[in-house]
Amino acid sequence: MTNTAPSFPEIVRTKIVATLGPASRGEAVLHGLVEAGVDVFRLNMAHGSMGEHEESLERIRRVSNDLGRPVGVLADLAGPKIRLGELPGGSMECLEGAILRFVRGTESRHPEELTTTYASLVDELAVGDSVMLADGTISLVVEERHSDWARCKVVQGGVVRSRQGVNLPGVKLSVAAMSPADWQHAEWAAAQGIDFVSLSFVRSAVEVKLLKELLRTRGSVARVVAKIEKREAIENLDSIVDAADAVMVARGDLGVETDVASIPMVQKRIIRACQRYQKPVIVATQMLDSMQHARRPTRAETTDVANAILDGADACMLSGETAIGEHPRLVVEMMRRIAKETERQYLADRWRYLDGRFAAQRGAAGIPVQEFLPAPEFLVEGLHPITQAVVDAASRIAAELDAKLVVVASKTGVTAIARSKRRGAVPTVGLSDSAATLRQMALYWGVTPLATIPSGDTLDLLEHVSQWGLRAGRLQRGDRILLVAGSGFGTGGHNMALVHEV
Repeated sequence: MTNTAPSFPEIVRTKIVATLGPASRGEAVLHGLVEAGVDVFRLNMAHGSMGEHEESLERIRRVSNDLGRPVGVLADLAGPKIRLGELPGGSMECLEGAILRFVRGTESRHPEELTTTYASLVDELAVGDSVMLADGTISLVVEERHSDWARCKVVQGGVVRSRQGVNLPGVKLSVAAMSPADWQHAEWAAAQGIDFVSLSFVRSAVEVKLLKELLRTRGSVARVVAKIEKREAIENLDSIVDAADAVMVARGDLGVETDVASIPMVQKRIIRACQRYQKPVIVATQMLDSMQHARRPTRAETTDVANAILDGADACMLSGETAIGEHPRLVVEMMRRIAKETERQYLADRWRYLDGRFAAQRGAAGIPVQEFLPAPEFLVEGLHPITQAVVDAASRIAAELDAKLVVVASKTGVTAIARSKRRGAVPTVGLSDSAATLRQMALYWGVTPLATIPSGDTLDLLEHVSQWGLRAGRLQRGDRILLVAGSGFGTGGHNMALVHEV
């Protein structure tokens, strides 16, 4: 390695997930969002009709084809979300110290009565339980329970509206992980070739495995994303991360189900677990929330996005900012700017660490700094140990030779995940002949998906990538690239790392 830090290409390695909604469903807007940097679009199955989701999917696929850029689609299942029933007049003010009652049924008959979409709520509440309404802004405590009602006292007041969410922190509910609507939406996602399906309010690894089995039996290769937003999920974190294909830090309900003051450290814990198990992780909720209306984010929001990236997030997600916000493209451009600035310093510090480590091995003085992410402890499902070793070696060789690209040929994308989770400073190109795999690679940090050529011959692959890199301005004559692939000999896995000069 040289003693001068290399100039890293001006690309953004952190991926952007954007939620579709009334503000972003139009094809022209979708086109602009992909140009601005969106890698994966989220379809919120809790809102909108199946017809609307199908139309959105068709538009995303057309825009992706028009721009020649693989774009992933995430179908977000609603999960066992408990909501209030209809309130007289549509809303009510909960005054501190007031007494309210949860009753059975679907409609409130008296101003002090509340109903919910969960028929067994009254049965499963106990005296002393907390009940949170309106995203945790209103707090109740159960004082008495009867066979047909539960009496609660308002300890933190506010205005609540019909159909708003109900959270029960610490209450273990018997509600099923997937409702009939969730099953219908999952089957639709499988039939439509959706790339990712996320499950809300995950409590155990069994629930994740159930969804995976449902998708596989219907011929889907979709990756299952476990949304961490329940206290039980934190208690069962390792087993859930192990079972899932990817994870989402869903900070909205998580901040209601747990102490909001603990969210920063819980986020770091979840991301560390995903690094240990080599699972992509998305950080979500209110990342640039003020930009639903404003044209600039707050300083706290920009810091939040940067810290998520430094923690090790593979992707950051926009929710209301792009679904119903006034400036959907502007907010994507802002997130991309924050990621670029953060990565520039991140990669410079990482290079200093590597340069110091290699120099120390050569017996010279180095300037090591703390490594940001620890090495994974477990192989991602489907990854051969030989492949992991070759990927790690290739990452080091690429850094020492100041290579401009690491090229990973992968049928399923797991080799690209292994490379991504090592956070190599040298950009990665993920080659595949599977359109589904290329769209899934769109979520992996630092990986640029590129369709391979039919022959699959090593020299042809290298020439294909070289020509693409020259056209895209990512390569120049004389640059080095490093290919990770299989030679066809040996015990399996990717057993070859080949250095090529353009």
